Amino acid sequence: MPYKILFMGASYGSLLASKLIPAGHPMHFICLPAEAELINKEGIRVRIPVKGREGLVEINSQKLQGKLSAGGPAGVNPAEYDLVCLAMMEPQYRSPGVRELLDAVAKSKVPCMSIMNMAPLPYLKRIPGLNVDACRHAYADATVWDSFDPRFLTLCSPDPQAFRPPDEKVNVLQVRLPTNFKAARFESDAHTTILRNLEKDVEAARFDDGSGTRIELPVKLKVHDSIWVPLAKWPMLIAGNYRCVTKDGIRPIKEAVNSNVEESRAVYDWVVKLCVSLGASANDMVPFEKYANASLSLLTPSSAARALYGGAPNIERPDRLMQAIGRQKGVKNAVLDEVVALVDAQLELNRKKAA
Repeated sequence: MPYKILFMGASYGSLLASKLIPAGHPMHFICLPAEAELINKEGIRVRIPVKGREGLVEINSQKLQGKLSAGGPAGVNPAEYDLVCLAMMEPQYRSPGVRELLDAVAKSKVPCMSIMNMAPLPYLKRIPGLNVDACRHAYADATVWDSFDPRFLTLCSPDPQAFRPPDEKVNVLQVRLPTNFKAARFESDAHTTILRNLEKDVEAARFDDGSGTRIELPVKLKVHDSIWVPLAKWPMLIAGNYRCVTKDGIRPIKEAVNSNVEESRAVYDWVVKLCVSLGASANDMVPFEKYANASLSLLTPSSAARALYGGAPNIERPDRLMQAIGRQKGVKNAVLDEVVALVDAQLELNRKKAA
């Protein structure tokens, strides 16, 4: 059964969308005008490494049966869709037009799945005993989430690592770490069924490798009953992505994790224990050794670090979120506190330059 899916964000969103195209799901992207024009004209291209094969396999949406379209936020009615996927960086949701569309999504009661690194505030309300109001300061504008009912929102951990090649058009995405998307169920069985059907579609998809051979590609959608599974990304973000930021500038994720493995392990395990204190099982988390091994292929700084040193006045702040949750639990971590201070200082500098 085809589902009509709205993607708010076409960069990272195109990775998940590319895996759904073979099943014929009509999808619409909300993105910048130049990006929308190119997607409507040429579709999307997603390049994925496949174990045992040289080079990359390209998914070309124009060669598949799914219908893709793109445009701006104006005039979009979320109620016309079966599922909304949030694929923008968290600060972008306060932008004019996007903010209003997000509010309409919330009020439409259409099931909504976030594939952001920063868990949306309404999802945190699904965590028993967490004081969500004490976490609001970690968001660029917490008010954009106020209309959401947590029952209609879930989180999907964006574990696959992908980037826009700088010498390519903006409709091209390249995967460098082809791991799986891990989604938590909705509270509703009916809404969760949508995710499970999409999971089956991704599993069944086969792609032409260019020679006429139809092959299975990595990057699956895995749906879990546990609301904690997507939080497995939190230790990775703190031990890797946000420790790309140093007092001397930025460094690759590989170096952030492996230049001082014991410090990385310690802060990683601290975040894991924080998640367990909230109610997660240790089995929901990814072992540090597995993450450290995967990080060896991450040869560039994280997107958050690049944006920070590119002058962005706001970036996603899971570092501040972890710090705030830790304070609720009466624990703190010196490495995390240093990261928060470094990011705060650079953002303040960026804002002064932009003023």
